[in-house]
Amino acid sequence: MIRKTVLTITALLTMLCVNVQAEPIPEQVVKETIVKHSIEMNIDPALALSIAKKESGFKHELKSPYGAVGVFQLLPSTANKMGFNPYYLSENIKAGLNYFKMMYKMFGSTELALAAYNAGPGNVKKFGGEIPPYAETKRFVNQIMLEYDRQKVNPDPAITKIKGLKNKQASTAAAQPSSTTVKASLANVKKTDIKTDCIKHNNIALPRITIEDIKELMVRNDLTEKY
Repeated sequence: MIRKTVLTITALLTMLCVNVQAEPIPEQVVKETIVKHSIEMNIDPALALSIAKKESGFKHELKSPYGAVGVFQLLPSTANKMGFNPYYLSENIKAGLNYFKMMYKMFGSTELALAAYNAGPGNVKKFGGEIPPYAETKRFVNQIMLEYDRQKVNPDPAITKIKGLKNKQASTAAAQPSSTTVKASLANVKKTDIKTDCIKHNNIALPRITIEDIKELMVRNDLTEKY
């Protein structure tokens, strides 16, 4: 009885996830998400966009007659084996990119990885590590490589935007002092030099700031770790 209830709830949740993700997602959002994840996974975003364009035209709601879903047109069973839910945009993209990386590691070239992505690794092996002589697979590889070459010369605006944001974030992070640096600076301040009485500046009594005040201020501003 309990098992039946669990299976029923799981099925309902799965249907709900599919319905939630069935709404069209703006193409620019899809492209920027692809670029973001491809950079994180050390895949050329120009290549990632080229694959997605061929597979789905950046339409995440697309479903093939064979059951492949999402931007990277993955079979749910394939995505699930890699630990991803293909009905969600980010997970579909990460699953597709992860599968491509697996094929690239297996065969060592972009063209063969694409051929295996389309026809399956078994067929690439079957034909001696060459692109299978299937018209669909040859067309798949050729069209993606042509788009990839075009993207390398004229990058999609999504690539420029996301790379610019990441460079800006990296520059900002590099400009901020680390908690280690802050701690080292505080360690150089002798506690005996910090008093709680007042100092005078132009005959005006001013309260001294204690080391504990400094620490509290830095914690509030997230500049150092908890002491």
